[in-house]
Amino acid sequence: MIYRITIILYLFLFSFSSFAQPGDPSQVVEILPGTQRQIYRKLPDGTELQILAGTVRLKQGNSLFYCDSCVINSNANVFEAFGNVHINDDDTANLYAGYLRYLTDKKYAYLKRNVKLTDGHGTLTTNELEYDLVSSIGTYKNGGRVVNKKSVITSKEGIYYADIRDVYFKKNVELNDPAYNLKTDSILYNTETQVARFIAETFIKDSSGRTIRTREGYYDIKGGRSEFSQRTRIIDRSMIIEGNEIINDDVSGTVQIRGNGVLIDTAQGVNILANEIFANKRKAAYMATKKPLMIIKQEKDSIYITADTLFSARLSDLYETPLPVSNTKPTKKASTIKSKTNDSTDRYFEAFRNVRIFSDSIQAISDSMFYSFKDSVFRLFDDPIVWSNKSQLTGDTIYLFIKNKKADRVRVFENSFLISEQEAGVFNQIKATRMDGFFHEGIIDSLRAKGSAETIYFIQDEDSAYTGINQTSSDALDVYFQKGDLTKIVLRSAVKGTLWPITQKTKGEMRLNGFQWRETLRPKTKYELFE
Repeated sequence: MIYRITIILYLFLFSFSSFAQPGDPSQVVEILPGTQRQIYRKLPDGTELQILAGTVRLKQGNSLFYCDSCVINSNANVFEAFGNVHINDDDTANLYAGYLRYLTDKKYAYLKRNVKLTDGHGTLTTNELEYDLVSSIGTYKNGGRVVNKKSVITSKEGIYYADIRDVYFKKNVELNDPAYNLKTDSILYNTETQVARFIAETFIKDSSGRTIRTREGYYDIKGGRSEFSQRTRIIDRSMIIEGNEIINDDVSGTVQIRGNGVLIDTAQGVNILANEIFANKRKAAYMATKKPLMIIKQEKDSIYITADTLFSARLSDLYETPLPVSNTKPTKKASTIKSKTNDSTDRYFEAFRNVRIFSDSIQAISDSMFYSFKDSVFRLFDDPIVWSNKSQLTGDTIYLFIKNKKADRVRVFENSFLISEQEAGVFNQIKATRMDGFFHEGIIDSLRAKGSAETIYFIQDEDSAYTGINQTSSDALDVYFQKGDLTKIVLRSAVKGTLWPITQKTKGEMRLNGFQWRETLRPKTKYELFE
């Protein structure tokens, strides 16, 4: 009787014992109360197995293990768990599976069959998972799926860093969210912050249809902010942007592009190149700095514009009515309004400092410029110059009208001066208060000068030999061109003048007051604007 009681007491005490090789106490695995146990004798090879059944509960350090049954091999420092396996890893992560093989000395788990890992933010499911309880890192190699709120990420391989909530997805990665879809080969995703970091070729398409192609950067799903640090291309409705670095904020609607930036306004047929571009999608505005270049695309003879700063926005955000194009004196300011329109021509752009314009048929420079898509007029301010073929136009302010994307008319206000070079050192000149010129197929065809008009005109015979110099003044005069060359001047009223024999005047002394031939400032090719 005493012997049976001793055996029962021994079994009771042993059922709440522990197993581990002698050494580090942290490797000890405790069998918690409530666990049933059956002891087997040693196997022929000397292996001793313990089989636990029922509601099995084990503990190693701060990690808890639960299962329906368990086979313990103390000699090999391993146990296998079956049915409703659950690991609570120091409250960092919870793992569930149908089967577990656990190395007690290395604290390393192999889980199979309907494996699930959750860190309180995201949930990983896979069929096979390796989990290191020392580093709290889980690894799968045969396909996995992470669900984090409304985001679902799948990949062939992945590494789950449970303590910092990071997941490194590899091979055939797809992220699906109500707001966007993402495809890549590798991505690092944090289930707590919902920040995705790209480290390989990545394609993103959001619910609005916007697409992003990049190689490196991050996307803050919760905050709506993204940064891309390698060459990235974004296609967004009527706008395409590209750059070495792009910072995008969906909440404020702002985009910043750095390094070889490209912005293509497909609705307006306008391209902007610059080393720094700022865009506000909500206000449909953008500004380019650091060697910016704007290209107004045309089938032939595209217009190239450069300046220290280029800016474009909605015209209705700035002006109550389109800028005046009548004979009234131009102004730079107008009243602002509250209403806005969806008109495709409801746009303008401005250029500030060192403005240069180039097309095959016409070139210009000024200190500042304003262009309205409503009336297609380039307004050039502060020492503007316009060149067409061999002619140069200057004045206080110049309006250059565009029709069918070609120069159509020009208006020069105050101190108007036309110089047309016949040959080296020979210049026909016209000076007046106001000039109005007209173009044909983008080439200057005729011009009217009004208000104290003065002219110096070199007369040629049929053999193009110079026979005299006509120096006159009148209230108004008309000038006619042929293929861009000045061919005739017609004086209209109050004519006064002198016809000088060609032998009495040198070519160099025949200059109207204020004469300046500024050909050296003229853009010769579009490639100059890229420098």
